[in-house]
Amino acid sequence: MITPVLRSAMSSQRAATTRLSIVQRHLSTTSAARKVERLTVFGAGLMGAGIAQVGAQNGLKVGIRTTSELVVVDLWLNGVNIISKSLARVAKKKSPDDIEGFTNNVLKNISTTTDSSQAVEEADLVVEAIIESIKVKRDLFGFLDGKAKSDCIFATNTSSLSVTEIAEACSPERQAKFAGLHFFNPVPAMKLVEIIRTPQTSQETYETLREVTLQMGKSPVTCNDTPGFIVNRLLVPYLLEAIRMVERGDATAEDIDTAMELGAGYLHPLILYYTLTNCFVLSHSNCSTSSDSIRPRTLPKDGERKRSLARSPRSWFHPFPF
Repeated sequence: MITPVLRSAMSSQRAATTRLSIVQRHLSTTSAARKVERLTVFGAGLMGAGIAQVGAQNGLKVGIRTTSELVVVDLWLNGVNIISKSLARVAKKKSPDDIEGFTNNVLKNISTTTDSSQAVEEADLVVEAIIESIKVKRDLFGFLDGKAKSDCIFATNTSSLSVTEIAEACSPERQAKFAGLHFFNPVPAMKLVEIIRTPQTSQETYETLREVTLQMGKSPVTCNDTPGFIVNRLLVPYLLEAIRMVERGDATAEDIDTAMELGAGYLHPLILYYTLTNCFVLSHSNCSTSSDSIRPRTLPKDGERKRSLARSPRSWFHPFPF
């Protein structure tokens, strides 16, 4: 017969055993983060420049390489110019008495190159922020795999493509050092970064990326390589349901936008340009394996509405300019 005292003792023992098991499992899977000192960013647009800026601001030595054919023009007139203007705004808050000095001190940490091999030969971390094309990304990483150090970590800033598929362009050894690092625009202002783990991403790689994003002043969250990751996986159904409501005639676009802004405090679902167009990339790139909640709808496929996007994203749904 099991007495209450014995039952309590057995329960305490099971609890202690469970705690010990958790600790042992943690110790067996936790690897120390490696030190990242040199960051190379591919892409000199808003995202690439923003990533380079926050890295340089927080003590990393940053190299920028663009995949544009107009390499020198893109690097100097676009990437570095974007960073300089952004730093001037930051300096007004952090160092109002010496804006030029603050800006120059950060820019000293940034270098540019037109040679992809040279760009990665000393890098501890390579972050890609180029066109949202899986072929272009795979081609880039496949080339860099043989040029970078064996312990260099590769990360893609994709917001809608499969990180696992991109990583497969690299060797099995590099795939363990490959992950998604999804920053949000504008990078200097947005605190969130999604760290995306593939089935091959090592614990050391994850810990290193977490530490470097913290060093960059960001708030990292972690997600497996699922379509849309966290933010877009939740945001896309919201945006697409707004489109469905217009399709069905449930409510006007103006009233949907007003209701969600005033009633829920959300951004207008039918005005968002970046997220709206991005959600169609996400929907199409994953529609064969994803749920109906992120499948593309018929309304945005209309030819006239597609053409009107170039004039005004709101003109897809709203009859008046904004």
